[in-house]
Amino acid sequence: MKQRLERDVIAMRAARELKDGDCANLGFGLPTLCALYVPEGVRFQTEAGLLGYGRLVMADEADKADWHYIDASGRFTSPAAGMAVFDVVTSFIMIRSGRLISIMGGFQVSEKGDLANWNTGGDALGGTIGGAMDLAVGAKKVIITMDHTTKDGGFRIVKTCSYPLTAKEAANLVITDLAVIEVTSQGLLLQEVAPGWTAEEVQALTEPRLIIAPDLKEVEL
Repeated sequence: MKQRLERDVIAMRAARELKDGDCANLGFGLPTLCALYVPEGVRFQTEAGLLGYGRLVMADEADKADWHYIDASGRFTSPAAGMAVFDVVTSFIMIRSGRLISIMGGFQVSEKGDLANWNTGGDALGGTIGGAMDLAVGAKKVIITMDHTTKDGGFRIVKTCSYPLTAKEAANLVITDLAVIEVTSQGLLLQEVAPGWTAEEVQALTEPRLIIAPDLKEVEL
């Protein structure tokens, strides 16, 4: 069986989309790993009311954990010079302002960029809505990080989402354990593939037709 990208590698690739001066919100789960690979000059924002927080507190640093500083996954973060602390109302004003880049998880993304990444928490998928709708429609760019297929090999990148939608035509870029795909007005543009994988193999695991970029390459970190 061919190797897929590890979760940390997906997070590293997503972090490459950020540049000096960006403010980014990291969603629950895999996206929070991006905080381990902070590009210089990028500030992270969390719904709990932090902007510009520092690195994550590791398991062997329990003495540094402070309940005032947590991210979307409830992981402890560290304070940093210039960090702002504010209430949740102010946080969501920021989220809806069109100034943030949102890196989110996903259950499904459609060929038009429709996003489904929540449910009622009543099945094995887990996860509830939280601030996902606000983040999906309020950000200036939405990056989705997720596995390319379900555990039983089913499509996650689909023609039409079968799960309840978080937002319509919200996703701009999808980074999976197999590929980097841009959502364009012409369709889904396959830009990068995991090492050892071909465009044809990725297409076989993707329901909608992919447009193959002329400069298609392996995922770069």
